[in-house]
Amino acid sequence: MRAPPRLYALAATAALTLAVALLPVAHASGAAAAPPKLHASGNKLVDENGATRRLLGVNRSGGEFMCVQGRGIFDGPVDDASIKAIADWKVNAVRVPLNEECWLGLSHINAAYRGANYINAVKDFVARLEAHGITPIVELHWTHGKYTGGDNHCPDTEYATCQKPMPNAQYTPAFWSSVAQTFKGDQAVVFDLFNEPFPDRATTDLSAAWACWRDGGKCPGIDFEVAGMQDLLDAVRGAGAKNLVLIPGVAYSNDMRQWLTHKPSDPAGNLAAAWHTYNFNTCSNESCWNEQLAPVIGQVPFVAGEIGENTCSHGYIDRVMAWLDAKGASYLGWTWNTWDCSSGPSLISDFNGTPTSFGVGLRDHLKGMS
Repeated sequence: MRAPPRLYALAATAALTLAVALLPVAHASGAAAAPPKLHASGNKLVDENGATRRLLGVNRSGGEFMCVQGRGIFDGPVDDASIKAIADWKVNAVRVPLNEECWLGLSHINAAYRGANYINAVKDFVARLEAHGITPIVELHWTHGKYTGGDNHCPDTEYATCQKPMPNAQYTPAFWSSVAQTFKGDQAVVFDLFNEPFPDRATTDLSAAWACWRDGGKCPGIDFEVAGMQDLLDAVRGAGAKNLVLIPGVAYSNDMRQWLTHKPSDPAGNLAAAWHTYNFNTCSNESCWNEQLAPVIGQVPFVAGEIGENTCSHGYIDRVMAWLDAKGASYLGWTWNTWDCSSGPSLISDFNGTPTSFGVGLRDHLKGMS
């Protein structure tokens, strides 16, 4: 998410179709079935048996910012009890935002929260999610690179302390190569390449922005050398991982108009398009969705990796979910964190799963689908 200015500060003060919807199935013993090994088939996601699946769930923010702020690895508990609370909403997917500097172990990160310590914490969280039948979506959120152009969020530092317009060539391919090596033996893990690209805010040339998005290099208005989506996908596949990969659009993942034209080449044929939507985005009504999203949904699997609103209510996401349900697409609410829903869309008021007045809309919808 492109967080409102107060969102992470508040986290710091808190110490931080329809019938085949990929819902976890319980065995007779009470244990959840293992999450499926997903693959793109036409414009659908299918499991290892060829059954159509959808990803319906939540984001679990924290892994992107706690470590770089020297305050831990996750914002709040990620133990078995806390995951059971998520599963009780009939969630079948959890998106886990990460920080590339913490994963790669850069020296300015507190040693307790970097390198092997960080990686092992992520691996343990992924394993616990899978034990509850939940698909883990491992996602790169905050990255390295000093950016001083339009819509900059931390122009005084190159460190991964905020959302950057694009990944960087210096570290991001190495991050994805390492993540792919870590999880390539587990086809249930999904990879989400980059949170919210916005190369279109660095230049007024939209064609150049989309070329930057795919190909990277020296991009107009961006201070550092960029790694494009093709570079990151090549790093994943070069590591031998055939996992499903999600690739977002531009304009903070809200603009998908040239996604099909610039779609990266994938030897594994296992890609899905990723879109984010909030009530304050440009493309935030059915007319825009029909015009800009429907053509993409018609050709590739489609995952709304973040849906939300900053109204402390759920009228907007109700409309989003209804539209995506009709298309057989996937979606995940932002976010399973105990923040103030008026400053940023927070689904819960405690980690037992008590919904906010915003979160109740997602909870009731998912439970109703089951």
